[in-house]
Amino acid sequence: MITTRTLVATLAATAALALTLTGCASTTTTDGAGVDAASATSLSAFGDLAGLEDAAKAEGALNVIALPRDWANYGAVLDAFSEKYPEITITEASPDGSSAEEIQAAQNLKGQDTAPDVFDLGLAVALANTDTFAPYQVATWADIPDALKEESGLYVGDYGGYMAVGYDPDAVPAPTSLDDLLGANYKGKVAINGDPTQAGAAFAAVGLATVQSGGTVDDFQDGIDFFQKLNAAGNMVKIDPTPATIASGETPVVFDWDYLNVGYGTQLEGQRNWEVVVFPDTGYAGYYNQAINADAPHPAAARLWQEFLYSDTAQNLWLEGGARPVRAEAMAEAGTINAELFDALPAAPKETVVPTAAQSEAASTLLGTKWAAAVQ
Repeated sequence: MITTRTLVATLAATAALALTLTGCASTTTTDGAGVDAASATSLSAFGDLAGLEDAAKAEGALNVIALPRDWANYGAVLDAFSEKYPEITITEASPDGSSAEEIQAAQNLKGQDTAPDVFDLGLAVALANTDTFAPYQVATWADIPDALKEESGLYVGDYGGYMAVGYDPDAVPAPTSLDDLLGANYKGKVAINGDPTQAGAAFAAVGLATVQSGGTVDDFQDGIDFFQKLNAAGNMVKIDPTPATIASGETPVVFDWDYLNVGYGTQLEGQRNWEVVVFPDTGYAGYYNQAINADAPHPAAARLWQEFLYSDTAQNLWLEGGARPVRAEAMAEAGTINAELFDALPAAPKETVVPTAAQSEAASTLLGTKWAAAVQ
């Protein structure tokens, strides 16, 4: 049985079976003006945290993209950074954008001051765009399981959870299995969070459907087949779910990460009843990854943002949002985690699967060729 407290270690062990990591060399240079922040690969390039803070404050800006404030407590994370560093103005672009759209924005805005400095990405998109990232290892690097980080720091897992189904018990009966969602009670009621060829949460929904249908993450075809059946039955609604669409009754059943589904219920308290179920037997877990734009217009601020995200403060803020912080095990041992919130996380399924890099790449390719036709 996988407990809440051992999830991170389990994810690491599972992913390590076939994870292929690619290295990227980088040199840190200095001149009379100080550190070349764009080539810094760790805090030591700046001397210490105070040196990095000074460099980031001198830049005075940080551009983030596709960070919804109601996603995993990101609003609190952004506000905490701003409170700690009022000298750095954060520009929040396209909060509802997908992982793929983050990369597209960086390409479109390359060389401009408005380009994103940092990314928050699903694994499939991160793997496909490593040449876009700058390697960087945060000060708490050793606390992050090896299987959840690229070895040079091109992309690093930060927070995660289980794919779950949220539902309005006043609109539908409680689903106890994936197949329940194919029934007449769910006609025109089931949504996923985005397009699985572009968005990590939607990709994971197909992954969950795959393993709950008896397949494995080696081949997402079973998951595609499930959503094809769901669509053919008239049960799939092609609306990206938000608290507003749930409140209006447009999306009364939602595939999404457990922490996001729990968050919907919190936001809708007093408006809608909202329950969340992680189906038993085999669960699908995953982490979102942080990365620095290799062409970041504010390279020191980008690196300071990474240091903050992997600090005890931000890791506990993920936990407040119902997500599982990547440093959870090390923080629990050190006594720096919010133990009450950590122990209150939903129970883990009997088994947990996490796609490796190779499996994610294969699934992305399959979805690119099969998804649109399956749900048209």
